[in-house]
Amino acid sequence: MSQKYHEAQRKFQERFDTRRLADRLAESTSDVISERFKAFIEKRDMFFIATADEEGWPEASYKGGDPGFVKVLDDHTLAFPVYNGNGMFLTAGNLAVNPRVGLLFIDWEKGTRLRISGHATIDLKDPLIGDFPGAQFVVRVRAREVFANCRRYVHRYKRVDRSPFVPSEKTDPPVPDWKLDEWFEGTLPADDPALDPDRPNAPSIPQF
Repeated sequence: MSQKYHEAQRKFQERFDTRRLADRLAESTSDVISERFKAFIEKRDMFFIATADEEGWPEASYKGGDPGFVKVLDDHTLAFPVYNGNGMFLTAGNLAVNPRVGLLFIDWEKGTRLRISGHATIDLKDPLIGDFPGAQFVVRVRAREVFANCRRYVHRYKRVDRSPFVPSEKTDPPVPDWKLDEWFEGTLPADDPALDPDRPNAPSIPQF
């Protein structure tokens, strides 16, 4: 399927005389994750995800992992793991009441972007969970619109290193140091690794 525009988008297109351009770009949008896009997605080690609750309030989140932590299952479906986080489950909770989702993948060294919008599902017993070490559960997304973006305004960056917190088959990741703060005493889940005094920790407190 191609991109469909609603009335407000059309008004802006008419105001700035971009309707013809928008309609041409819409021809490049479909619900198919091509082999080229599959390769691009599975090389990424992060993406951004947009969700909304039942009242429409939006939530934007960053998801990171090792390259390949997002898997393209077929021409229309991808899956990614949900790792241990802060326990708020803002993204997952939104998806449970509003399955509409937007994903943004970026190659920061080249500036290339790929947008995918679609419908998400969560199955706590998804058979794919074994493919994602350290995952609490798996999210699958059925693509509705797949669209490659111009890289004109993307600032180029080079990776310094990858997060030590990403789960691995080889070793257990450290616990985030904020969970050791006395302010959180008595709030952590009973099985939280931070309760193990022998588990190493690493800095993760926000710095502004």
